[in-house]
Amino acid sequence: MACHWSAALLWLWAALLLRLAAVGKPPAVVAGPVSRAEEARLFHMYYGQGFKVIKNAWDGKSYLLMQLLGVLENLKGITSPQVASQCVLQAYATGNVQLVNRTDTGCNFTAYVPFKEDTPLQRAKWIKYLGTFTNSEDRANAVYDALCLSKAAAALSIRFKPIVAWVEFTEGVWTFVRESYKLQIASLRTVDVVIDQTYASDPAEYKLSTFLDNIDVGRDSCFSFITNQSIWRFDKRIGNSKTLDWSDGAISQPQLVLADQIEVFFRTGNYTTVYFRNLAKICAIFSPGYLFPYIELNHIITIQEEGVTEIGPEMCTRSISTAMEPTILPCQ
Repeated sequence: MACHWSAALLWLWAALLLRLAAVGKPPAVVAGPVSRAEEARLFHMYYGQGFKVIKNAWDGKSYLLMQLLGVLENLKGITSPQVASQCVLQAYATGNVQLVNRTDTGCNFTAYVPFKEDTPLQRAKWIKYLGTFTNSEDRANAVYDALCLSKAAAALSIRFKPIVAWVEFTEGVWTFVRESYKLQIASLRTVDVVIDQTYASDPAEYKLSTFLDNIDVGRDSCFSFITNQSIWRFDKRIGNSKTLDWSDGAISQPQLVLADQIEVFFRTGNYTTVYFRNLAKICAIFSPGYLFPYIELNHIITIQEEGVTEIGPEMCTRSISTAMEPTILPCQ
């Protein structure tokens, strides 16, 4: 028994000495570029000497990657053809990208869920998650640092704040942020801007008349958002199978979402929105030869509402192996 206790004490002393020695040493130097993701809620990264660990809180798994991992140059497979990226659609159409079944035993994938984050910055941070898999930390850091979301948002704090309602019409009932439309109908009279996120199987067919029929009011209603012509949807860009680019491109470029929302809330007319379209925006197409400002009704060929942009593979103007440059807006 005495020998047993002596051996245990020796092990304890040895562990203590090793611990003290480790405390006295400087932290290990990590070779190569690194990324930091303190704001991200659903993933964490740790860099060691010659390896890195990605902890994905969504699926509870850790991914260990060696620094010598080769850079992924081309996308090889997708689990669904319902995408809103013109270059991915092109690669899929030409056979460079194959459709794979995520349930196949040979299909290795990781959970990628930026849409589950709470803020645009947390969503944008997932570019660093992808960058660690391809040793592209420098590129991911550069793209993220160029977004300037916080500066642009801070600039709005001194401006007039309109009343904005995010609404949705489902099974005959309007809802305001999970609250029944019937309980909130009176508040519509004080709303300046409406963002209608009602699901539409074909967004191109969802028009101003659709919204007005659902809300049961006419075009001459005294609601502020109607007289101000400010009824918006975020389905301006759609891919094949009517997939919304809002669930794809808007996540990777939140700076454009913010710029869109600034135009939605504080309309200037000097900025063309990317993801939002205004149902109440009416565009008149005139016949050739009319003389402005002397416009007569017979000069108007047709009146169009702001519609959707359908994304196709022919819209890809760069090589799939070339990185897409983010649209960088002035940080003011």
